[in-house]
Order: sequence, then C-alpha cells, then structure tokens
Amino acid sequence: MEFKARIAVFGGRDIDQETYDQAVELGQRMAQEHWLVFCGGGPGVMEAIARGVHSGGGTCVGILKGTSLQEANPYVHIPVVTGMGIARNALLAYNGDVAVAINGSYGTLSEIAYALQLKRPVIGLGTWDLKEIINVKTPSEVISKIKGILS
Repeated sequence: MEFKARIAVFGGRDIDQETYDQAVELGQRMAQEHWLVFCGGGPGVMEAIARGVHSGGGTCVGILKGTSLQEANPYVHIPVVTGMGIARNALLAYNGDVAVAINGSYGTLSEIAYALQLKRPVIGLGTWDLKEIINVKTPSEVISKIKGILS
C-alpha cells in the first residue's frame, strides 16, 4: 500500500472515555485517508488512535520507549523498540509530515515542542493552548486541517 502522508499522533496516557472515543474515530478517518500513522504505542490516546487505525484497515507504527515488544498496545501493527525512554519523543516528531496532539501532559508537550522545532504543523484536539498549535474541537476538523496542510 502506498501512503499519502505520515501523521504523528501525540497524546496522554490517562484520558477520559470521550477523548478515547474521539481518538478512535480520528484513527479510523486517518486510515480511510491512507495515511501512515505513528504513535507512542502505549495506552490512552496511543491505544485509541491505533485501535481506530486498525479498525479502519490502516497501518499504525508504535515508537516504544523501551526494549520489549510487550509495551505495544494490541492495535499497533508495527512496534519499534528504542530503549530510549522519553527521548523517543523526538523520533515520533521526526516521523510525521503533520503532527496531531490529543489531550496529554508534559510528554505530549515535549512532542509538540520537537514537532514545532522541526517546522512540522501541529493540530491540537483538547491539548495545550499554544499560539503555534492549530486547535480544533472535533476529529472531522482535524482531518480537514490536515488535508488543507497537505494540499
């Protein structure tokens, strides 16, 4: 399969059901667009986005912090072990033509910072309120913004 773009998704581990459901929907929509999705591969937003990509027939790459494939959530198609801990956040940012930040705490903030340093556009859904982030309210708006950036 040929992918039309690479999208890096950043997000929190501890999320509520609404955020989880939005991330699943977003992952499904990304799969339908034939975008290769990268995430941190763990729980929370990472699991939800991978679950959506999986159910949408797409491909999700999980960039893991440690050295065990067991860290990957069950929906990641391609787990990549790094042994780098949180330093893997830079790898995640490097692998997106566009980045999407959903919810999140300081790990997500670091991923946002890496993406911005790399001059990657960052779309936010319920995340940090920084002037450089294109904040939106729905998964549909995320898809629309990504399409606009890619065209």
